[in-house]
Amino acid sequence: MTATGSRVSNGVKTQNPVLSFWKNNSKNIIPPLIGTLAFLLLWQLISMSGITRLPGPLSLFTDQRTRDLLFYPFYDLGGLDKGLFWQTGASLWRVAQGYTLAAIVGISVGVLVGMYPVLDKALDPLFQFLRMIAPLAWVPIALVTLQQPERAAIFVIFITSVWPILINTTVGVKQIPQDYINVRQVLQLDNKTFFFKILLPSALPYIFTGLRIAIGLSWLAIIAAEIVIGGTLGIGFFIWDAYQQNYVSEIILGVVYIGAVGLILDRAVALLQEKIVPTEQK
Repeated sequence: MTATGSRVSNGVKTQNPVLSFWKNNSKNIIPPLIGTLAFLLLWQLISMSGITRLPGPLSLFTDQRTRDLLFYPFYDLGGLDKGLFWQTGASLWRVAQGYTLAAIVGISVGVLVGMYPVLDKALDPLFQFLRMIAPLAWVPIALVTLQQPERAAIFVIFITSVWPILINTTVGVKQIPQDYINVRQVLQLDNKTFFFKILLPSALPYIFTGLRIAIGLSWLAIIAAEIVIGGTLGIGFFIWDAYQQNYVSEIILGVVYIGAVGLILDRAVALLQEKIVPTEQK
């Protein structure tokens, strides 16, 4: 191996994959890393100064209970006494159900509303009215209507995340070029062919914009719903329970989990968009 980290094999010089990755991505890694470390350092200094009672990030390691939660996320003592892996998993399962239902309803209704202007005029005021209602306002309505906390939480996710999907799908369908509509008429394409060959590919960038916004709203909604509903396994209830018992460092750990999972969900939808939507349509 040479001093630069390259390796010579059978007369062919190949570069170390780790060094190659760092060379290609260091400019994208170093700035956010420095920014994050600076933020954590400032937070720790402010905490140590006594200006606020909020513990610094080091409390995740110095506090015994929080350290156990951090290093043993898979523990399960029954009931609601479970590690953060199970708490987060329960919340994600609710999000998966509510978000999937929102995607199915939002895309389906959005296509219909976008294709038929009469439906758009009739339903748009109602949609705009409903989407302005905060997620927490739906919690008591869902509890009264559905009578079960689990179903109520899933409904809150659905009703919060369906609107960006529906509205963006509607806009995407409306933006289909008139030339495409003319092609359908000239070739006398049936509805199935028109939907899969023309409408869906043209509207995909708008649909994915709605899906990406909705996944973030879904994650926010389930945290709020679990805090209000209470008594259900989930990361939202974990944070509220820690607050009730004044375990502030555990709240911080829960917030870290929430932010990390939310970022992963957003990036997952963005990656799916890159794989599905043609480059020229982005």
